[in-house]
Parts: sequence; structure tokens; C-alpha cells
Amino acid sequence: MAEQLTFDLPAHAAQGLDDFLVTPSNAAAMGAVEGWQDWPNRKLVLVGTEGTGKTHLTHVWASLSGARIIDAAALADADIQSFAGQCVAVEDAEHIAGHASAEAALFHLHNLVLAEGGALLVTAHSAPSRWGISLPDLKSRLEGTTLARLDAPDDMLLSAVLVKLFDDRQIAAPANLIDYLLPRMDRSLAAAARLVDQLDRAALSQGRRLTRTLAARVLDNSAGSGT
Repeated sequence: MAEQLTFDLPAHAAQGLDDFLVTPSNAAAMGAVEGWQDWPNRKLVLVGTEGTGKTHLTHVWASLSGARIIDAAALADADIQSFAGQCVAVEDAEHIAGHASAEAALFHLHNLVLAEGGALLVTAHSAPSRWGISLPDLKSRLEGTTLARLDAPDDMLLSAVLVKLFDDRQIAAPANLIDYLLPRMDRSLAAAARLVDQLDRAALSQGRRLTRTLAARVLDNSAGSGT
């Protein structure tokens, strides 16, 4: 059968509060973010490995608080003074460890935001004690910050995400497909998005409906290519 052409259509990543699916793996972190006005010292460190939903939850907090979001790697070149008194989210903060100018910028940002009545959310893959921060004053302030953790997605969350991703693409997934995919896929939200994209492309290119047989081929191909 001749394969059909597929097109790279832009995909919108929904990152609003209503799009964040709450399950036991992320409920505590979600509760901490929703209760941001009660954070001790008005700051929080949000920790989770890749694909657990840190970026989405950061955008949820931004929508609740009006926060500005900045990648930690951009801090050294940022106008730190412009953040005074605002709510600010700093993403991937562990990446600045050992970079003197970036560490100094985060230290200045931390003090400036909090001294002027703002709030600070810092995200990373691990707790601050594991980052290798060189600046002692920054290290002590981050390690003394309340920590919220996003666990790896559980089956309930992955199942809900897969259903939503299929629905977003208007794909009629067989009732037993989700149960088939869960034990065979990588355990992250990013992996779920990639898998649905691969399944959609395979079905379109072959002009077929999505089936378990097709899903098995896609999974086999992904395993063989190392993706």
C-alpha cells in the first residue's frame, strides 16, 4: 500500500490550570503551587525529573500569580533589577552550578524579589543540595527553601494524558489500546506525547486506523532506533 504524505502541523501544548491532570504522583506539588501565598518566606523549590510536568506546573503558577518565567541559564545576561518585587519562576536552576556569574545573578534575584515583596519559584531535577552550587550564601538560601516534589507519572496520570492527547488529535483510539501501551512505554509525559505523535503519523502514512497491531510496530521501531 502506498504511504500517504503527512504534514508537520504545529501542536499547541496546553499548560493552563484546567489542563493539569492531578493524580497521586503530583497532587502534593499541585497543592503547594495552589497555596503559593502561604509559602514560607514566599519561596519554593519544585523538583522533578524530566517528563514529570515541572514546566506545566510552573506555567500554572504563573497564571495564578502573574509570575514572569526565566530560564536559569539566561540569568547572567538578564536585567535582574527589573524583577524587583515581582513573582518570578526560575527554571532548570541546577544548570548554573559552577558558573559564577549565573550563581551571583540568582543570588541577587533571590534577595531582590523577596525583599520587595515578591515570590520566587525555582525548579530543578533534584534538590539544591545535589546541584554543586559554589556560592555559599546562595547555597544556604536554596537548601533552606521549602521543597515540593513531582514523582514519576503513575498509571492514572499516564492513562489520562494519553486519552487527552488522542482526543486533542481527534484520534479514535481502541478501548484496549491504553492498557496495552502503559506497560510498554517510557514513564514520562514527554514520552507519552512522542508516542501519540508517532502513532498518529504511522496511522496517517499507512492510511489505517489505529490498532494494537500498528501500535506494536511503532513501539518495536522506537525501541530499535533508541528513541
